Amino acid sequence: MDQLRPIAGATKGGRRPKTVLTCDRGTLTVTDHASGESRTVTPARLYHYRVKRTSSAKGGQRLHGLAALDADGLVLLDLPGEWYGKDLRRFADRAGIPLEDAREYASRPVRVALASRAPGWRRIRGLRAPSAGAWRKPVGICLAVAGAALMAYFISMGMWAAWRGLSMAGRLVLDLLDAKWFLALFSPALLVFRPLVVKFHRIRVRKGLVLGPHGGPGLTMGARNVLQVTQGKEVLDEVRMGRAYGRAFRLLLYRFEHLTGLAVLDSQDRVLHHLPGPWSPEEADRFAKRHELLLAVHRVSREEYLALTRNAREATP
Repeated sequence: MDQLRPIAGATKGGRRPKTVLTCDRGTLTVTDHASGESRTVTPARLYHYRVKRTSSAKGGQRLHGLAALDADGLVLLDLPGEWYGKDLRRFADRAGIPLEDAREYASRPVRVALASRAPGWRRIRGLRAPSAGAWRKPVGICLAVAGAALMAYFISMGMWAAWRGLSMAGRLVLDLLDAKWFLALFSPALLVFRPLVVKFHRIRVRKGLVLGPHGGPGLTMGARNVLQVTQGKEVLDEVRMGRAYGRAFRLLLYRFEHLTGLAVLDSQDRVLHHLPGPWSPEEADRFAKRHELLLAVHRVSREEYLALTRNAREATP
C-alpha cells in the first residue's frame, strides 16, 4: 500500500503536518497522526494548489495544500501542507485518481474552488492543537504582573531603550519557540487590552457596524462606500456598493444540507464574494439594515449551490 506525506508546512516556515495518505484502487485514506483522526473518501480527482490568501496585489503569503474533489468539483477533504509534485503524481497514478496541478493557476479561481465544499467536508491540518491547560491563565496573569513591574523598574531607572530591546528579543525567541502565551511577560498590556478589544468588537456587531467574529473573516464598511471582506486587520477584498452591475447590492445567507455560508450579490444576482461557514441571521440583518443592503435567507438545492459556488467572482475558503 502506497504512502505519501507532506514535505513542509502550508505556509513558509510553518510546521510540517503529520498527515499520511494511503491509497487502494481509487480510494484515498487520510490519517492525521497529530489527532488520530482518519478519513476515507473516493475522490473524482486530486487538486494540488498554491494560493494567495487575499486578492490584494500586496498580499504575499501563499498557502500550499492538496484537496480531494468529488465529481462536481466540491471539496471532500482539504489537506494543508506542501506536497512534492513528482511524488504526488506517482502516488495519484498508482491510485488511479486523476491529479490536477493548480499551483500555477491564478489565485482567484483557486480560492473559489476551495470554498466550494461538499456536504461532510473536512479540513485535516495534521497539527497538534495547542493545549488549553487551566494553568495557563493564572500563569499568564502572574507573568503580566511581573512584566509590568519589570517594565516600571526599567523606566524608573531611565532605561526605556533597554526595556524595548529586551521586549523585542523576548518576542523573537518566544515566536521561534511557539510559546506565544508567554508573551504576557514582555507585553503585559496584551492581557488587559485583548478582552477589551473583543468586547468592543461585539458592541460593533450589535450595532451592525461589522459582521462576523473577532479575527474574521467578516464584513465591514470602508471609506467611499466600499464593502470590505476582512480577516483580522487584513482586508481580503473590496467591493463598491450600489445598484450597478458588479456592485454589492444584497446579502444571501444560504443553507445546503448541513453547509451554510454568506454570499455578497449584485443587483443581477451575480455572486461577488462567497464566504462559507456559519453566520448569524440576526447579526446579518442588523448589518444589512445599517448599510442599506437587502438580505435574503434561503435553503438552496444542490443545483443552486453548485451555481452559487462555481460562478462566484471571489471567495474566502
